Amino acid sequence: MISAAKEKLAKRMAGEIALSDDPGKTMRKWREIFAVTQTDLAKCLGVSSSVLSDYEGGRRKSPGSTTIKKFVEGLLDLDEKSGGKVIHAFGRMFSTDLTTEAIIDVREFSVPIKIADLCSYVEGTIVANADLAYRPIYGYTVIDSIKAILEMSADEFLRLYGWSTERALVFTKVDTGRSPLVAIKVKGLKPSVVVVNGPEKMDEVAIKIAEIERIPLILSNMPSIDMLIRNLRGIAE
Repeated sequence: MISAAKEKLAKRMAGEIALSDDPGKTMRKWREIFAVTQTDLAKCLGVSSSVLSDYEGGRRKSPGSTTIKKFVEGLLDLDEKSGGKVIHAFGRMFSTDLTTEAIIDVREFSVPIKIADLCSYVEGTIVANADLAYRPIYGYTVIDSIKAILEMSADEFLRLYGWSTERALVFTKVDTGRSPLVAIKVKGLKPSVVVVNGPEKMDEVAIKIAEIERIPLILSNMPSIDMLIRNLRGIAE
């Protein structure tokens, strides 16, 4: 299982870097997803930290296929040595079909964006933990909150996170905002940010849970789900 997931993930990483308009930022995105420092990755690759810094900062020309291959293999090798957390997460996401209708849309970004920038795409305001507004996120999942809470099993709920919890969970068709935050607290996994679309005013209990769990919470005023998804897809494309 892990070898198949590793191969698929390697192809995805290499393809994203090679096709990116800013390969350095994409390299940084993947390094941060794996939670690997420049120093540790440079040591694994046998290069200086400044080399990686120059690539990520755009001070070196776009990496060639050999450099991309070594970069990808280095991250995957380090992940395997530390238990394969990212590889396993990717494998769980794509090993079986998730047939639930609760997930409306799920995508990953080619380069990360900050939570503060996400607000403009969802016409939202941060109502809890605004001090974390510059935390990077790497993708999003748009969820029908009613179907997710009523129909999804615990295992299915975990797959809302894609291959990384460093993402936005966007809950639609919400009345007050309390139920999605309660569900997240009960399941025990924390996304980088929660976006709630629907209520005119956020529930005070939802805000309190978000503050306790240290999850930035955004109240979105987007008038329709179609517009919300169209804006989010604009980030991913």
